[in-house]
Amino acid sequence: MSLALLCPGQGAQHPAMFDHVRGMAAARAVLDAASDALGRDVFAVAAADERFDNAQAQPLLCAASIAHWHALRGAVPDPIVVAGYSIGELAAHAIVDSFEVTTCLSLSAQRARFMDAVSPVDAGMQAVLGLDRQTVQTLCEIHGTHVAIANGTDHFIVGGTLPALRALAAAAHAQGAEVRVLPVHVPAHTPLLSAAVAPFAAALQATTLHAPRLPLLAGIDARPVRDTAAVVHTLSAQLAQTIEWAQVMRQAFERGARVFLQLGPGNALARMIAPAYPCCEVRAIEEFQSLDGAAAWVRSALQRLQ
Repeated sequence: MSLALLCPGQGAQHPAMFDHVRGMAAARAVLDAASDALGRDVFAVAAADERFDNAQAQPLLCAASIAHWHALRGAVPDPIVVAGYSIGELAAHAIVDSFEVTTCLSLSAQRARFMDAVSPVDAGMQAVLGLDRQTVQTLCEIHGTHVAIANGTDHFIVGGTLPALRALAAAAHAQGAEVRVLPVHVPAHTPLLSAAVAPFAAALQATTLHAPRLPLLAGIDARPVRDTAAVVHTLSAQLAQTIEWAQVMRQAFERGARVFLQLGPGNALARMIAPAYPCCEVRAIEEFQSLDGAAAWVRSALQRLQ
């Protein structure tokens, strides 16, 4: 039984998202690479309103997860499994050494550009809670939207054009569901972005890739990514394919993970896992006042579960 690292997706960016690593030598190279990918200072971008724009959000989120890990590693054991949610999967690959950090930050910017280039105008994503998958799938088929992420038995992220999402929301409300609009402006992980898959696969193939050093679970099928061909396929396919996050977490648990630490900003992934796996220790790094506190908790939690 051991540690799982989780890298979040978009939605929780905030001006203080790099406070834990500000001034830390171990994170400096990551933050510099992020500034290069963004074309301006990473701290300034995190504080700006456009931090939710796809082109800014993706490098920001990768930088946050990787910087947190670079500052933590050595103070905690290596994880037995790593997983990333949406753009977080790209950061997860940098953590397991599928490619260099600078490559990851460059790829994150390219990924955003490819997605933005093919995204319909006035599109986005919303969470639907309280309905089962078949019901949500039926509503999607009726209203021309798509299940983008399956977070649980009654928790789904849906993507589509804004008029279609509004129609689906009204129908879901009528069936007693809760609907939350997300601060994401492209219908990621849906067929609406299928034209971005081949360009991003080509960008991945043009980089220096390695087989992951640590077990990493792919979002599209929860299977371990074992070689460079799988790195290219899973990272590119997820742009237009449903992410099976609930299956990813089940697989992490079945592989022995009992301590889950969310990197990056926010605590959305931790909040999803904790009630689903009450026997596990689950926290997000931003719940601690310092990285030293987070590291101490990881060591203590691992010891308690021995």
